[in-house]
Amino acid sequence: MERKRIFNLIIVAIAALGLLISWSLFHPVAAQQRTSLTVSAAISLSQALGEIKTVYQSSNPNVTVTYNFGASGALEQQIQQGAPVDVFFSAATKQMDALQQANLLLNETRRNLLTNRLVLITPKNGVAVSDFKQLTDAKIKKIAIGEPKSVPVGQYAQEMLTKLGLWPQLQPKLVLGNNVRQVLTFVESGNVDAGIVYTTDAKASDKVTVRVTAAENLHSPIVYPLAVIGNSRNPAAAKAFVDFLAGDRAKIVFQKYGFGIAR
Repeated sequence: MERKRIFNLIIVAIAALGLLISWSLFHPVAAQQRTSLTVSAAISLSQALGEIKTVYQSSNPNVTVTYNFGASGALEQQIQQGAPVDVFFSAATKQMDALQQANLLLNETRRNLLTNRLVLITPKNGVAVSDFKQLTDAKIKKIAIGEPKSVPVGQYAQEMLTKLGLWPQLQPKLVLGNNVRQVLTFVESGNVDAGIVYTTDAKASDKVTVRVTAAENLHSPIVYPLAVIGNSRNPAAAKAFVDFLAGDRAKIVFQKYGFGIAR
């Protein structure tokens, strides 16, 4: 009798296992729960977000995060034109405001997350300057900044140089970059005598020297907002990723790369 009972239990267990395997085969989405997210982010965030992606996916193995890095203005235009993006992480509020005004953000997902500082850099052994006004000196022939119309770091640089009364004088010297990393590369290569970038980008390079940090009252606050895009294909996963970026584990990484935390 006992042997027959054990045999019956084995049969039932085998049948249950077979049903489970069969259900998984016919319901692959539910079984695997694979999710893909596309995150368009300012290129100044690339190193920090690269590290955060590793941390996030180690605890969320079924979520594949793909980054699209570039100038915030260019990324905003892509989203305006219908690019399939789940999360936008901008280096300025201007581009996020434009998307919000166009009703392209998922309601109540926008938040300001990070801050940054503006610095003047030169090549490692370049001309030593201690003030932005020295950029008018004849020994400074070329100065790299971001394109002000589409690159936030260029927008901030233009505001600062205008407030200092230097903008008209310096325009003939300006070399415009498509994004802040291109500005950094111009300085690293020695193709320009100086450049204006974020402190986080300067910190990422051992080929440049920070000469001056801009006073924060000389330009608009450097704030990095992020939000879920309204037509996200995976809004729940996108919200979860935004929450993770705003959490303590991610903040530690952002601070490691020199970002401040917005209040």
